[in-house]
Amino acid sequence: MTLRTLLAQAIDYAGLFPPAQLDMPGAVAEYESYLASSDAWALGRFVVSAARLRELANVAGETTANPLGGPHAERQLTVVLGADLRADVERLRAFSDQAGSENWWGGVDAVELRASTPEAIADAMRVVPDGVERYVEIPVAGDPTLLVRAIADAGAFAKVRTGGTTADAFPASDHVVQFLATCLREEVPFKATAGLHHPLRGEYPLTYDPGSACGRMYGFLNVFLATAFLAAGLDAVDVRRMLDESDPNAVTFSRTEVAWRNHRLSVDHLAQSRRFLTSFGSCSFREPIDDLTALGLLSA
Repeated sequence: MTLRTLLAQAIDYAGLFPPAQLDMPGAVAEYESYLASSDAWALGRFVVSAARLRELANVAGETTANPLGGPHAERQLTVVLGADLRADVERLRAFSDQAGSENWWGGVDAVELRASTPEAIADAMRVVPDGVERYVEIPVAGDPTLLVRAIADAGAFAKVRTGGTTADAFPASDHVVQFLATCLREEVPFKATAGLHHPLRGEYPLTYDPGSACGRMYGFLNVFLATAFLAAGLDAVDVRRMLDESDPNAVTFSRTEVAWRNHRLSVDHLAQSRRFLTSFGSCSFREPIDDLTALGLLSA
């Protein structure tokens, strides 16, 4: 189906991170329940910081009734590395050794880190093992071309932060479009993270706290469809309009295509765009799925 082509295994579950910030047992239990659900087709990796790998190992080792794994076991974990890359890489290796010897985990197949200069990207890639997908989060306020090229030279993937828990954490639409266009031009796959809890752009609470301030968030459909339309040749002005689209009636899915206002893309175009936009991180899995259900899109 069209929507499933666009969003298959797209939601990397980051329940350990703000604003959800679940404890480890809670996040692991949630992920297990999603793996066993009818919505598992949309579930991607479990996101964990390197500093919490030992904690994760302890919780996973105690999980016997329904051990983590299942249909996505071979692409289970993405590990977020911090400022001390060497220390975190050692934590990663220790965890992988334990997981392999005890055979209860699908293994780490992706890591994520930050770098803001081509030199920092090159230095990081000399430390991070190359047997996994390596995502480098870069700033997007300026021209990202040199950074994206450095990522390409390293055989790595890019990462864009599309929001956060404060209104000023959301980048300008022009900057997001420029990032998307640069990755497509340089043929660098990428992922997005933060603030993508809802399908379409709109004003939403920034946290789960009662009385939370609201901010104008991007929607994950905005980002995925903007990428697909851009890859199919839509001009940057219209792509920005797609990225800012907030009207659910403006986007319709059929069995063979998706339509946004006067523009259409086939299922094949959507599949091709997923070569570039691999996934998005969200501290909630149910919120995106429930919103898609409310819009009547899960049958598309």
